Amino acid sequence: MELKTVQIEKPEEINFILGQTHFIKTVEDVYEALVTSVPGIKFGFAFCESSDKRLVRWCGTDDEMIDLAQKNALNLAAGHVFILFLKNVFPINVLQNLKRVQEIVRIFCATANPAQVILAETEQGRGVLGVIDGLATLGVEGEDEIKERKDFLRMIGYKM
Repeated sequence: MELKTVQIEKPEEINFILGQTHFIKTVEDVYEALVTSVPGIKFGFAFCESSDKRLVRWCGTDDEMIDLAQKNALNLAAGHVFILFLKNVFPINVLQNLKRVQEIVRIFCATANPAQVILAETEQGRGVLGVIDGLATLGVEGEDEIKERKDFLRMIGYKM
């Protein structure tokens, strides 16, 4: 077995969700879950098929996000892994509907941070061991950071 690290390639402001599913039906079901979550959503979704033709299956509403999803899925090339890129949408807006898609097995991460995916590769294929989401923590927030966090959440409309 060989361990590999794959950097997720994306613009800094773009959020993505990485997960695992088990059936090509996921592509259509995810599309339906997303377009009914956020009207006018811009996204790209790609899924690594693990049997038969072993293609990257995909869908989306935004060419840039679709290209990112296809490219990153092909770089990962790991069994039944999917990647979803979101433009101007936070993962919190779609995660619950995504988790309700029957074929989805797990979510590894949902972030805009720089991320690396740790893969194990054997003669059979690749699998995700985990995700490095962002950078190492440097300390504990103080009163100024608490105020900043609370103000930010209200500024973007997630708290009143």
